[in-house]
Amino acid sequence: MKDVETPFEIADPAVRALCSYPLMDAIRYRRSRRFPLGATMPGGGLAHRSKETPLALSEREEAWLVYAAGGLNGFCLADLPMQAGEQPGTGGGNVMAALTGRTIASADAVHSTALFVVNDEATWYVKRPQDYALSEIDDLARMAAGGDMVGLWRNGRVKLRDGRASIAREVPTIFPFNNWSTNLPGTTYFLPVSDLSAMYINVVLSMFDEEMAFFVVDERNSFRPAGIERFARSRGGRLHDDPEGGRVIPMLGLETVIVEFLLAEQAFMAHNLSLTEQAMGLGGWTHFASASDTAWMRALGFDLGTQKVSQALRAGPLKRTLMRWLGQDRDIPVAQGLAVDGHDVMRPYCPPHYATMEDAVRAFLAHKKAAFAEARPDAGARGTWRDADLVRGTIPWFSDAAIEATIAHCAYVHRTYGRFPAYFGPMRTTLAHQAHHLELAFYDRHYGPGAYTDTQRTHADLWHA
Repeated sequence: MKDVETPFEIADPAVRALCSYPLMDAIRYRRSRRFPLGATMPGGGLAHRSKETPLALSEREEAWLVYAAGGLNGFCLADLPMQAGEQPGTGGGNVMAALTGRTIASADAVHSTALFVVNDEATWYVKRPQDYALSEIDDLARMAAGGDMVGLWRNGRVKLRDGRASIAREVPTIFPFNNWSTNLPGTTYFLPVSDLSAMYINVVLSMFDEEMAFFVVDERNSFRPAGIERFARSRGGRLHDDPEGGRVIPMLGLETVIVEFLLAEQAFMAHNLSLTEQAMGLGGWTHFASASDTAWMRALGFDLGTQKVSQALRAGPLKRTLMRWLGQDRDIPVAQGLAVDGHDVMRPYCPPHYATMEDAVRAFLAHKKAAFAEARPDAGARGTWRDADLVRGTIPWFSDAAIEATIAHCAYVHRTYGRFPAYFGPMRTTLAHQAHHLELAFYDRHYGPGAYTDTQRTHADLWHA
């Protein structure tokens, strides 16, 4: 299988132009271009009412955008030291959670971030690498190399509902300056949603393993150990609980790292969309999507649980009683997962999907182990290593102590705060991106040359001829 097809082997002139568009031009001319066909800028010096009707993106246009945002592109290289060897402190390659790769970077190949696509026809979930068997990855990569993005788009989408999912067009769910142009008819709306639970468990497993041996404290409980006191060095364990050693981290610090990892994945998706739009001649822009934490989760059909305010604050018995008496101990909605026709499409590693956090941690461990065990030629997965058995044979598994500490910590978080992770919950969306056909008349009226390029000007000639 060739790694890529050259643009000149692609018969479709629009796709050929897309594939031959210079990368540096895409970077140079990338702009947020917010005015779609059929829109109205309501007021101010840029007020404008489009005389055109909204024009939805074609299936072919959406397919290329979806692939750019997070399509499967084969196997990871996983070029990491699986053992320290002659250089101490350099192991830890078992941090990898999978061997499948896609068009965006994913910390440790956990692939925690899923893409949702909203258009006039329907609202869709796009399958992640873990939604496929490893034996399917080569065929999917061949489809991508051959330019069959429409086939990949059809194969990889799960319909959540007919029509366009939407949220209330008012503060706090949509900010006023985005209200006029967000998720309009004819646009395609891309919403990344991240599962924090998988990344959290994966990071903690490595943090508690021998190579790192970090220690976690709960700042809302006077910086006491977060369920792992018996694993501290001061108690005869292995984890470095001396604050002077630089390996003690508060829970908020840990969760912030997890959120930053996954916000990066969402940003990679949005940036790939921006560059591809420029190369295609479309408009679009990235914006904040989580002014109301569960608005989009409700719209997409996620199951919602609750967390009490007193749990979030880790209030003691007296304060909890007072809050209840004052009517202040309200329920905070928590997105818990998404199922379609009884089949889980996003299933966080925490209750209620698992009876206990121990069950959830062990399920994630089984997922990690299977990802490497199945990456062998006789299982139909080619992988990237010449001698997969040799490499896999050198990957150390997590120690019993690291696994037990991970279970103890994760159980503490869920037991104490009623959700996992404690501060952010298992599901989070922060960014959204919209793609659309540009209303060029708006830019001609209000801007000088350079507001858009020849690629935007000739888009319809190529893609809608």
